[in-house]
This record gives sequence, C-alpha cells and structure tokens, in this order.
Amino acid sequence: MTIVARQPMFGSYDRREVTFLLKDLSHIHLEDTTENREHAIQSGAHYSETLPIEYQPPKAYIDLFFRSLDEFKEKVALSIAVVAEQIYAAKGKQTVLVSLARAGTPIGILIKRYLFFKYHVDLPHYSISIIRDRGIDENALHYILEKHSTGMIQFVDGWTGKGAISIELTNACHLFFQKYGVKIDDTLAVLADPGHCTTVFGTREDFLIPSACLNSTVSGLVSRTVLNNQWIGEKDFHGAKYYHHMIDEDLSNIYLDKITQQFQKVVSIAKQEASKIVDENYGATFSGMNEILRIQKEFGIESSHFVKPGVGETTRVALRRVPWKILIKDKNSPYLKHLFALAEERKIELVYYPQMSYTCCGLIKKVIQ
Repeated sequence: MTIVARQPMFGSYDRREVTFLLKDLSHIHLEDTTENREHAIQSGAHYSETLPIEYQPPKAYIDLFFRSLDEFKEKVALSIAVVAEQIYAAKGKQTVLVSLARAGTPIGILIKRYLFFKYHVDLPHYSISIIRDRGIDENALHYILEKHSTGMIQFVDGWTGKGAISIELTNACHLFFQKYGVKIDDTLAVLADPGHCTTVFGTREDFLIPSACLNSTVSGLVSRTVLNNQWIGEKDFHGAKYYHHMIDEDLSNIYLDKITQQFQKVVSIAKQEASKIVDENYGATFSGMNEILRIQKEFGIESSHFVKPGVGETTRVALRRVPWKILIKDKNSPYLKHLFALAEERKIELVYYPQMSYTCCGLIKKVIQ
C-alpha cells in the first residue's frame, strides 16, 4: 500500500514530540458559523465535513485559563503520570503512542515527556484522526505499522464523555483486523474517565483539564480533523488545518511546560496510584450512558447525540455548538468557572441538576423543527 508522505511542517509543537499524520488543508476555506454548521449537522451533514470558526476568547477568559492552569497543573501532572505508568507497565519500550487528534495530542506529548523523565525512554508519538460514525484513519494506521512493525500501539485521548469515541475505536480496530488480519489493542488511555469507558485512566473524577478550555491555541494550532471527499482522497490521511496566523495567541507549549514542571512533585506516588488501578481491575462499564438516557428522557431530547456529559464535552458544546442548557451538579465546583464565563457571554441557561455523577452536562439546542 502506498501512503502519502506527511507535511514537513504542521502545527506549532516541536516535531520531535509528535508526528501529525494529517493532510494539510490550511489553504482551503472550510469554516462556517456555529449556527450554519448546527443547522447542516441536524439536517444530515456530517460534522467532520466542515470546521467551526475558532472561538477568539476575550482577555478575561484567557486570564481564567491561566488561573485554572495554575490551580490544576499538579492534578493534571499526576493524572498524566498515573496513566503513563500503566502504559509503560503493560507495553514498555515497545510502546508507540498514538494520540487521537486533536484533544489527545497534548496528552500524548505529556505522556511521552513523563516517560522520558522517569524511564529515559523516547517513545514514538503520532497524532491521527478518528471520527464518530466514520471510523479511524486506516492510512495513518498502515503508516505507523510500517514504521514500527514490532511496536505496540497505545491510543491516547484527553477524556471520556459517554464513550462514543471509545466505542468507535473498538469498532474500527475490529474492522481493521477483519480487513487486514492485523490485531491492534483498542484500549484508550485517558486522563479522566468519568463515563467509565476504559480501563486505562488517570482518574475517574470529572475534573477540568485546562486544555479543554480552548481550541487550537492549546492544541498546536491544529484544527479539528476533516473527512470530506472533496478534499480527502482514497490514499490521503484525514485532513486538518494549521492556523499559523494565530501564532501570537498560541499557548500550546506554555501549557505543556507548566504541566511538565510538576512531574518532580508527583513521580514518587504515581506508580503506586497506577498499581492500585491495575490491581482493582476496574471495568469499562459505560455506566454514564444510563444517566445520559435518563437526562435525554427527562428533558425531552430527541437524540442522545444532543447530550454531552462531563466538563470536557460540555466545554466543547459551549465553544462550538449551539447550546440549549448546561446542567450543573454543584454550583460551587472549582471546575466550572470557565463555563460560567462562557454561559454569561453566550447567554446559555444554567440548570442546577445534582442527581448526576458528572460535574456538568451540555445540552445542544434543536435547530431543525
């Protein structure tokens, strides 16, 4: 199989820390307004065919991001260390880190950094696309397998919501085995697993991962991934844009460095915490889905796709969908300050809803009657 070569320069991360297996679509206009995209998506278009216009936050919101980063940087570092220890215990030096673009990319870099810090191993790290209802980028997987024939792939993402991507990944790996006879571990490693959707995680607490607050400016200036037949050919990687014009607003490497500086504080307890998770043998029960179905019924929502649980997913709703309401478990939660700011700016109704395990839940507005 012939696979196209990657672009020599893509994104604002150091090229030694991640290889993006994405087709550069920077020269193509793919963005549309949130309202137009929502209308198209609810009319049957797939979300991956276009891109949202990147949210340009005001200074007050950026200041809030930095305060959140200072407040939770050690917690993020510990979760990184705990999940990294689990990965290394299972796969060791044969590990090939494969982040799911884009939220998984900074997490993959931090795991790579931690394992270099702790074990002095420099693991390969790639970022590839997976798209709900359309699967994983098989060309990217072939590329990685050709480069690392004896390696053991470890998929990485930021967090779980109700588990749609975990399920998509399992289905994609099963299909890949059926088509090519190659078995790939479908376990998804994440920092936070409030939906109980995986067995490799840093915590199951639904807390704020500060990189969820922003879009490309904490993700190497890379857009969401695109799968549009007009621009993506049969032998191409899935696509994305590099927003190089936003370089002055880029916080991607600042974010990574702030977390990395905390590794020394957490390294002494990380392995023990990781061992507890392994020893307890936590299952992937997808228990959060029961709550989603209850919320869907209670609020008269047509599709569970309109219910987005967890801090990370709720933030995505507020940043790039048309929100209807945001459900809040605890009004005094330290993980919701950025959402309160977004709700005020965008006139989103906040509803006190203590009867859920998630910290919050975003409900998308139905725009097609």
